[in-house]
Amino acid sequence: MDINALIARINELSRKHKTIGLTPDEAIERTRLRQEYLNNFKRNFKQQLDTIEWVDEEKKED
Repeated sequence: MDINALIARINELSRKHKTIGLTPDEAIERTRLRQEYLNNFKRNFKQQLDTIEWVDEEKKED
């Protein structure tokens, strides 16, 4: 599931939860989707951190 569809479904379930409530199956789906979103976020964040290259500035000598 792409990230936009994932977020849309999470939001849809959240709105339903606030208005009429969720069925037990929908509550399980919401939990699963939230975990999938968090795992995706963590994986992307780790990839960004792994590509960072630390560079020390050279000291200028007078």
